[in-house]
Formats: sequence, structure tokens, C-alpha cells
Amino acid sequence: MCMTSLIAPSVIMTVQTKLSALRRLMTANAVDGYLVASADEHLNEYLPKAKLRRTWVSGFTGSVGDLLVGLDQAWLFVDFRYYEQADLEVEASAVNVSKLGLDDQPSLSEVLTNLSQPSFRLGYDPFVLSVSQAQDLQKRLTSVGVTLIAILGNLVDQARDQLQDLIPTCGDSPLFLLSETLTGESTPAKISRIREALLRTKTTIVPITKLDQIAWTFNLRGWDVPYNPVAIAYAIITPQQALLCTNLDRITDTSKQELTDQGIILLPYESYADTLISLTQQVLEPRVLLDPKHTTMGTYHLLSSQARVTIVEADHPVERMKAYKNSVEIAQMQAANLKSSRAKTRLMKWLMEQTTVGAILNERIIAQQMEQYYAEEGCQGLSFNTISATGANGSIVHYGTPNPHAQVQLGHLFLLDSGAQYLAGTTDDTRTFMIGEATAEQKLRYTEVLKAHINCAMQRFPKGTVGVQLDGIARSTMWAAGLDYGHGTGHGVGAFLNVHEGPNGIHKRAQEPLEPGMINSIEPGFYAAGWGGIRLENLYVVRQLTPEDHQPKWYGFESLTYIPFDGRLLAWERLSPAQLTWLTDYYEQVITKLSPTLEIADQEWLRQVCHIPVLAS
Repeated sequence: MCMTSLIAPSVIMTVQTKLSALRRLMTANAVDGYLVASADEHLNEYLPKAKLRRTWVSGFTGSVGDLLVGLDQAWLFVDFRYYEQADLEVEASAVNVSKLGLDDQPSLSEVLTNLSQPSFRLGYDPFVLSVSQAQDLQKRLTSVGVTLIAILGNLVDQARDQLQDLIPTCGDSPLFLLSETLTGESTPAKISRIREALLRTKTTIVPITKLDQIAWTFNLRGWDVPYNPVAIAYAIITPQQALLCTNLDRITDTSKQELTDQGIILLPYESYADTLISLTQQVLEPRVLLDPKHTTMGTYHLLSSQARVTIVEADHPVERMKAYKNSVEIAQMQAANLKSSRAKTRLMKWLMEQTTVGAILNERIIAQQMEQYYAEEGCQGLSFNTISATGANGSIVHYGTPNPHAQVQLGHLFLLDSGAQYLAGTTDDTRTFMIGEATAEQKLRYTEVLKAHINCAMQRFPKGTVGVQLDGIARSTMWAAGLDYGHGTGHGVGAFLNVHEGPNGIHKRAQEPLEPGMINSIEPGFYAAGWGGIRLENLYVVRQLTPEDHQPKWYGFESLTYIPFDGRLLAWERLSPAQLTWLTDYYEQVITKLSPTLEIADQEWLRQVCHIPVLAS
């Protein structure tokens, strides 16, 4: 478990003070640099407070971005989504911000190349880097004289301890089980499928270290991680045993009995390493299935230290199983997203009414109103930190701190990206609204983003199509207009799990075929520093469009999100007939699905905002 340091309460200290403490530990461990990764021991995107190590050192709160601490300098490496955020949050005198993708900005490898004369020892915590990350890093750095040095015991945690800065507890939220009526498949059935994968790969053990994979396998949830309904744990599956290592004190006797009745062996979280090694020693020829992308180097070291163990590197079977939602999961996701659609549509109406009468609003008020509407729909919590951004703040792609001093203003765009967790469904959607009258430039850019969204959403595609192909289709008309966006077009979404999940996605590196049952976002955008941002996002489930016996099979997207777009920002004449047809059909579904649950006045307003003007041919 994540342990509480027995130290004094936190004190205010500078970034330089923290870096100095970390550098003393680096010297004691005979390393020239230390890599502070953005993930934790379970490779989470969102982290418990106890694991916000990079944020603690640098002040940067973005969900992605690694920190390199040298003996004299430090560097934070961020991608397009965090350029502006890093400038705002990072103390430039203490940490250099490197904006990856820009011509004059060095990568981690380039910085280390400059430092590695004649050699350089780079320390890292093997339990916070995946096997593939560590192996790729070592491969790239060996030729320039850099050696990776695994250090057990995270140096940032040790620095906090020395500075008497209290590390919060974690892994103690109540654990709860979901019934098969919500998940569509029992835990024993899922474990049976995992064991079939062991047979196919001729392996005898598979560790499960990603929390969403564990939550899916055991139909359990918790709130150990912000926004993700997961519980901090490890799991191990063998042909004979299924073991779950977690904080047992937070499991009720009823849940313990239910898990035990399903044949699951419950063990303390701290027993994971010893249990894994013990299991390998009980088999004559232990062969362990290990996914380099979803397993830490720490687990790899545990296994590779055992001479008899053969590591079989392969995709984790749970990752793919989890991506294919069954009919029950799809129905739950439809219900959850309809609730969130109603909540954001209500927010849209409220925002239009408030700005029409000149109400003074700010980013925080709007975020709070959005969250209130989610609460009225019975949500369990948010699925990520609400992005409530007015004007120029909308260009900060992952702007996650609604500012009470940032007031909405006439003539500005307002971007609202938010989502909620319901008992069996996860939601994520984005709309950009106009405050006042739109300029021709705002209309042109908004319309091009909507066209990109529609082009992807209405695209039919044959079996075997991968995400990168659809990414290009989405961007094609934007490129023709001289516009683009730096993030992916879409990501996979879990069913009452992580809002970002693989292996499916729609982006420039997406090589996973999109198959029926997969749920994906479509969210093109446009951003310009000092001007603002536009993003339009729905969630979609992949459906088969042709009969089962038809060859080839053709697939398409069915929307889970039903929220109007802002017609005040549309240059209608720029839409093609096919795009207009898609939008007409979509609005008919919005009205059909939302109207029965709205007041009469709200129904009339909905019909008005879903109105499509008759255009001259």
C-alpha cells in the first residue's frame, strides 16, 4: 500500500529547495540525473495525491510530461497540449520547459546527449516506467553514453521525507462490486477467458498491474484515483488461481465473501512481489505473459531475476477484452451518455439565457453549474477535471483549473469539455459556445472543426480499418482550409472506468483496428494562442452496418452523445449536402431522445437551436 510518512505537516518550500534535496539523493546514489516520470506504480494517467511526484517537484499539473533533473539544471518535456500551461505553472529560473515538436526545442534524448560527456548515469524508479518505455529509452541513449540505473525506492518520496513534507495516504477508499446486470459478464467468466489466453500463448502466469484492467476483471470499483473509479491493487492469474492484492481493510465482509466464493484469493497489497516470485517457483517451467506497454519495469525485474522464468512478451489479453463492450455495457453507456447529454444541453440553454441578460459569469461558476447538472442526473463523480475556458484560455488544450477571475466576455468563445461517471457508464463531451455575436473568422474556424467531426462520424469503413486512417479523413477538409490541431482525433473510453483507454483510438499512431463494440471519441479542434480554442466532441460506439454473413464487413459510428452544436457559429453555406444530411439526422435524434425528459419551454428551445435553415442550392 501507499504508506503515510511519519513526518511533520507540509511546509511551504520553493522548487529550488525540492530540487536541492533531490540532487543530494542523486549524489548519494551515484547518478548524474534522475527521471521523474508522470505516471505511478500502475502507470495511471490521473494520480492519487501521494503519487504527484513530478507536480511536487516542478509545479506542473498536466497529466503528461516528464521531468529530468540534472545536477545543475532541470528540464520539463511537454507536448502541444501543454505548451501554454507549462509556461504558466513552471518557474523558469528553476526548470527549463522543452516544448516537444517545435524545431528549436530539445527532446529528452537530445538533452542527455549534450550532458553525457564522457558518460552519464540516469537514475529512475523502475516501478513508474513501463517495460517498453524503459527499453526504448535505453536503446536510444546507449549510443550516446547514457546508462539507465534502476533505483528501488522513489527518490522524490525520499526527498519529501527528508524535507518533512507529509505524503498523503492512498489506496483506502471503499471497494465495491458491480453486479452482472451492470457489467454483462461475471468475474469467473472473465477469468476463464483470461485462462484461455494463457493456453493460446503457452504461458502459465499473467500479472495484471493496470488498475482499469483489474477493475474490469474482478467487476470491482473504488475511488483511489481521481476521476477513475478504480482501486489500487495488483492481480495475478494462473490456470489454477486468481489472486487479488489490495488493501483488505477497506473491503466489507460481504464483498470479501463474494470474492472468495468466486474462487479469488485475497492478499495484502504489499505481498504482490513475493507472491509473484513464489508462483513462478511452484511451476516446473514458468512462462509469464507480460505486456511491455502495460507492465512496469519493476515487475519485469522481479521476473527476470528468476533464472527459471521465461518472459513471453505479448499484448495483455484484458486490454483487448475490455475494449469490446458487450450489449449490457453498451446499453449502460447509452443511458449514462444520455444523462450527460441532457445535463450539458441544459447548461447550453442556461449559458445562453444568462449571457443574454448580461449576467456576470466566470469559468468557475460555469464549471460548478455544469457539475450541478451532472449531480442532478445522479452521477458518481466527474470523469476528468472540467475544462471551462473563456477566450484565450480555450487555446490551452488541457486547461483544467477554472478561474474565478476569468469572466466571460462578449465576442469571445467559451469551450466546455466535461464528463461524468455513472454507476455503469463513463461520459466525455465538448462544446464550444459563442458569447454574443460571432465574427466571420470565428464562424469559419468553428465550421471547419464541425466539418471534420462530421466527416469522421459519418464515415463507413471496412473491417480492418485502423485509427490512423480515420484520423487523416477527419483532418482532410481542415488541412484544405489551412487548419490543424496537435492532439489526436479521438480516444477509447471505458464503461464506468477510465475516460481514456486503449487499445483503440483515432490518432496518428493508432494501429488498432476499430471493431464493433469499441467506444471512441471524435473530437477535432482548432487552437490559437491569444485567440482561443474550438473543440467539438461526441462519443460513438462502432457498429456493424452489413449483415453478419456479408463480405467484406462494413462498420460505422453510432452516437452516444446527443447535444446540439452552436448554430450561431456556423457558416452554413460551407457544409456539403452530405454534411447537412448528417446534421439533420443527428438533430432529429437529439430532439427525439431529449425532448421527452424536458419541460415544455425547454422542448421549444431545443427545437429552435436544432433548426437547420433552408439553403439555396
